[in-house]
Amino acid sequence: MERRTIGAAALEVGAVGLGCMPMSWAYSGSRQRGAESLRTVHAALDRGATLLDTADMYGPFTNELLVGRALKDRRARAFVSTKVGLLVGEQHLVANGRPSYVRRACDASLRRLQTDVIDLYQLHREDPEVPVEETWGAMAELVTAGKVRALGLCAVGAHFRRRPGARPYDGTIRTLERVQQVFPVSAVQAELSVWSPEALEALLPWCEARGVGFLAAMPLGNGFLTGTLTPGEGFERHDLRARHPRFTAEMMAANQPIVVGLRRVAARHSAARGTGVTPAQVALAWVLSCGPHVVPVPGAKRECWVAENAGAAGLRLTEEDLAEIAALPPALGSWD
Repeated sequence: MERRTIGAAALEVGAVGLGCMPMSWAYSGSRQRGAESLRTVHAALDRGATLLDTADMYGPFTNELLVGRALKDRRARAFVSTKVGLLVGEQHLVANGRPSYVRRACDASLRRLQTDVIDLYQLHREDPEVPVEETWGAMAELVTAGKVRALGLCAVGAHFRRRPGARPYDGTIRTLERVQQVFPVSAVQAELSVWSPEALEALLPWCEARGVGFLAAMPLGNGFLTGTLTPGEGFERHDLRARHPRFTAEMMAANQPIVVGLRRVAARHSAARGTGVTPAQVALAWVLSCGPHVVPVPGAKRECWVAENAGAAGLRLTEEDLAEIAALPPALGSWD
């Protein structure tokens, strides 16, 4: 499988990573099964998807415990990324960037992950009550102590909190430039997909110019770009999509032309290869085409989805494909 690097530290990961969050948090709780999740992680590793992305808040804590169990005998095969800085409260999330908390949280993550080092430690959210330089300085101390290999910044959803008139991710870039003065940023994680391409405008070029890796979160549009969701079918009460404007029956129906376009591209490749190509694979191949430093991190909790996602690494989109995808209508409905 093709190899890609994360940041100046030249840490290698597979071309398609695995987002572990859906296995224990935020999606379809009735379909979360520990044994099946463990098999899914092993299936991902077997197919070269060495990047495993988790966070202490997923569960909370249970997702890291799951990854730790899965890696008990396979740690050397995996590139482990986890996050710090968000606490789960009653119906809300609270940022905590205090240095003392960061140190305690790292030790707790190491125990849950059953490892002595975290490959990539990401700041999940900036704490508005703590200068980000102080938080990042505490994270840098963890690198010096040998508990962490590289640092990253998670900017999922950040472009929706921008000031009026600002470009997407302008605030994120300002934060990145501040923390770069303290310790090098090795990776940035932000949403990037066919229906959410905002990172292409400024954030991705910023990363590319500085040798910073880019982890593409939600590359399958939270499942929409797979073409397997039916408008009006509904979601379980605790599924994050149940309260997102793009997943109302009306908006899902209105955005079907995007899926239809991906299906057309998939059908052409299926005919040329003599094997089935899916819309999900086309969507992931599009993300991979955005640059050699980009690693899509689709969430998955079943072996069949991991196998399908891994197949995208061998799919090369043509200029015709890319032009057709670029001409698809923009997604309707706020994603805030």
